[in-house]
Amino acid sequence: MYFKACSWLFIKKIFSLSAVWLLCSVSAIASPAKPQQQEFPVNPLEITTPDPLLPATSPPTAAEQQKLAQALDELASQAQARFNAGDKPGAFAIWNRELRLRRVLGLLAETQALGRVGAIAWSDNERLQVQFITERLNTIWQQNKAQPKPDLQFLATLGYAFQQIRVPKSALEVYTQILNIQRQQNSAAVENTLQTIAQLHLSWFDYPQAIASYNELLKLAQANSDRTRVVSYLQQLVYIYDRAKLYKEAVATKEQLLALYQQQNLVNEVPLLHLAIASDYKALGQIAQAFSNYQSAYTSAWALQQFYQAGDALRNLIDLYNSQGQTQEALQTSQILLQADEQAANIYGMMNTYDRIGQINLKLGRYPESLAAFQNGLELAKQLQYQEEYFTKQIAQVNQRIPQ
Repeated sequence: MYFKACSWLFIKKIFSLSAVWLLCSVSAIASPAKPQQQEFPVNPLEITTPDPLLPATSPPTAAEQQKLAQALDELASQAQARFNAGDKPGAFAIWNRELRLRRVLGLLAETQALGRVGAIAWSDNERLQVQFITERLNTIWQQNKAQPKPDLQFLATLGYAFQQIRVPKSALEVYTQILNIQRQQNSAAVENTLQTIAQLHLSWFDYPQAIASYNELLKLAQANSDRTRVVSYLQQLVYIYDRAKLYKEAVATKEQLLALYQQQNLVNEVPLLHLAIASDYKALGQIAQAFSNYQSAYTSAWALQQFYQAGDALRNLIDLYNSQGQTQEALQTSQILLQADEQAANIYGMMNTYDRIGQINLKLGRYPESLAAFQNGLELAKQLQYQEEYFTKQIAQVNQRIPQ
């Protein structure tokens, strides 16, 4: 009632000044002065004119509030219809009238409406309208952030409204206050609020804060022995570490995830995770660990008949062997890769594998073997109608090296 009464007095006060404003306007018209350019447009949410929808009593009765709410819902529908018809200025003029009058119904109703209209304005790139709504929401937040008995429902609505207009800093301030209150109350809603905070940080690419939030969520899930949530939060952390290129942290988290997959017999997830771990070790320069995980990725994928994943692991193994000067091992692995590509019906992969075999044999001076590989590659290139000229040139170069 306090908020509603204050809002009502504020509106009445401004409405009472409207007559003075009109007199000043008439005076200004009678005595024209040199026009001055206005740097900042006046916020239409802060300028009110007498409105026939305003209730007669102060504060309004419950019946008057209900009648006003119905009228404002009708205004919102009219605005949406105009917006859909392409009359955007007309639509926002009606919405702004609705938003001004929503104050009479209290902070919660006004904040919900501000978020709704703000989301439309943001999606339509109406920057000035978004600015007006942001100013009003900031005012509401500043006036209510230090309330001795904060209303969690109102705060949640305010935080969401800031999200709708993409003001993450203010949204995070509100959600942090909610989180602090919930912690004092030992509320079960702490996890949900933490999730919202974590997602906000992540959506705005604040990786350090997102990591901190998801680690806290992970600890909560582990304390509750909630394996499903533990896996979910580990997956989120893996995603962030990958995006941030934090390879050391990524490896540690992926290995935790791998252990859980194995415990829960989620075998289909294992090959790709081994591939990811191997890639991180490779980026860290830890070649032995990279080899080990690529081999594990290959063997686990082959056992599951995931031949595409097996092929990816084998290609990476071949690259590692070549980088270490282990040409013979690279050649042997290429023969296995050819089988994986064949099992996967990967003609493009087979063509490239024959190219690999041809190049390795050429490097070793095994010209007949190199020629055979390039010829096989050419046959597949003809099927694909791709890189035929390349293989033809390779065959010609090998033929030139073969003693006549």
